Amino acid sequence: MSIPLLTKDLYFPNVSEANSDGILAYGGDLSSERLILAYKSGIFPWFEEDQPILWWAPNPRMVLFLDELIVSKSMRNVLNRNTFEVTFNQDFRGVISNCQAIYREGQGGTWITNEMIEAYCKLNELGIAKSVEVWQNGELVGGLYGIDLGTIFCGESMFSIVSNASKVAFIALVNQLKKDNYKLLDCQVYNSHLESLGCREINRDDFMSILKTS
Repeated sequence: MSIPLLTKDLYFPNVSEANSDGILAYGGDLSSERLILAYKSGIFPWFEEDQPILWWAPNPRMVLFLDELIVSKSMRNVLNRNTFEVTFNQDFRGVISNCQAIYREGQGGTWITNEMIEAYCKLNELGIAKSVEVWQNGELVGGLYGIDLGTIFCGESMFSIVSNASKVAFIALVNQLKKDNYKLLDCQVYNSHLESLGCREINRDDFMSILKTS
């Protein structure tokens, strides 16, 4: 099955047309309008520096139903020690830049290109992209960022310079989303770290049904 090339038109194929790897289309741009349309349509960009922009709609989809968050006993002890300070949306550029720079085992590079950083910082200025920051002794040591759709938060990336800092950010985000009556935290694709926090895979159709009613 061939992957369609996007033009300047603000359009995406239906997510059901994604190939078995989850790739739906390529090309287009990272304008704020296109990115907002993508996330509202269950689609996200994910590509490396030497690739065209790739647009994804994987099946299954990794999500967290907020009441299913797992906080281990050891993490409860970390939280109770109050060694970290958590803020929301205070240093978006700092968070996304650290997500770009952090070493990830098994990855030769980063998918967070400089173009991506500028595009998401613009979304942050529009109030669409948001961050969680974790501080220790005044230093930014962990955090995450994503796209806020109102009742669904689409997580993009997280980083941790000191042990447990990204988990602190994740737990703080989930607790805030629960207070604000959000339906779901979208985590896109499976990884074991997310699974340990209570995330699980659901069918793409089920994800889209939740998204359409948000």
